[in-house]
Amino acid sequence: MDVYEMLALIALGYVLKRLIKRDDVFRWLNLFSTRFLLTLFVFGNVASKDLNYLISIKPVFVYVFLVIALSLGFSYAYVRLFVSDERWAGALMILSTYPNTAAMGFPIASLFLDDITPAILYSTTNSLVVLPLATFIAAHYSSGKASLRKSFLGALKFPPTVANLLALFLVLLGVSLPGWLIEPIKSIGWWSIPLLLVYFGTIMNLREFRWRHLIEVGLFRSVLPFLFVFLTLRGSGDVYVAVLVESSMPPAIMANVILSHYDLRAEEAVGVTVVLTLLVLVFFLAVASLTLP
Repeated sequence: MDVYEMLALIALGYVLKRLIKRDDVFRWLNLFSTRFLLTLFVFGNVASKDLNYLISIKPVFVYVFLVIALSLGFSYAYVRLFVSDERWAGALMILSTYPNTAAMGFPIASLFLDDITPAILYSTTNSLVVLPLATFIAAHYSSGKASLRKSFLGALKFPPTVANLLALFLVLLGVSLPGWLIEPIKSIGWWSIPLLLVYFGTIMNLREFRWRHLIEVGLFRSVLPFLFVFLTLRGSGDVYVAVLVESSMPPAIMANVILSHYDLRAEEAVGVTVVLTLLVLVFFLAVASLTLP
C-alpha cells in the first residue's frame, strides 16, 4: 500500500462518516477490524518468524529498543513534571512510543530504498514490543493509575496484545506453525490495515486540536528519534535510512484506536496525529525531491 492509497482510504472514511449518520456502524467497524482482523494479522506475522530471524537483525533490533526507551523515557519525565491531566499523560506516552511504521513507514522508506527489508524488520520488531507496552500504559492510566497487576490484566483484555504475546511465546519455544495455517491467517488479517485507515477517517477531526499537544507529540515521537538516529547511525547504508525513516514516523492509527478503546483523550490525539502525519509526509517528500536524482 502506497502513500496515496493510504490517504484515499482515510478520505473514504471521512466521507462515509458524513454520509452515514449511525455511529454504531463505525463502532462495529472498529470492533471487527481491531478485535478480529488485527488479532489475526498480529499473530500471523509474529508467529511466522523464528528465533534465528530475530537474532539476525541485531542493529535494527537494538535501535527499536533504543528509540522506544528514548521516546518513552523523555515523555514519561515530561508528564511527571508538566502534565496534570492523567488521561492526556497516558495518551501522550502512547502517541510518543507507538509509531506508524507500516502503513506510512513502508511507502516512505520505498522512496529512498529499492529493498525495504530493513524497514520491514524494524516494523516487525517494533510491533513485538510496543503493542503490549502501549496497551499496558493505556490500561494503567485509564484506571486512575491502578496497580501493576490490574493494569496488566486490563492490557490483556485487548485481543491483539494476547495474540502478540502468544505468538512470541511460540517463536521463543521454537514452535513452527505450518504455512497452510499461517498464510491464510496473515492474508485475512491484512485487511485490518485498510479497514483501520477507513476507521481513522471516520474519527478524524480537528475540533479538539491543540498546538501544545502537537508540539509535545512531535518532539517525543518524531524530532528526538530522528536526531538520535541521524547522529548515531549515520553512514550505515540501507539500515541507517530504514531506521531513520521508521523511527521518526508519526503516531500509528493503532495508537489512536487503543486510546479510543481505553477512553484516553482520543479526540485530541486524532487531531494531533492528522496534522503530524501530514507534516512528516511533506518533510520526507521534500527530502526525497532534494536528494534523489
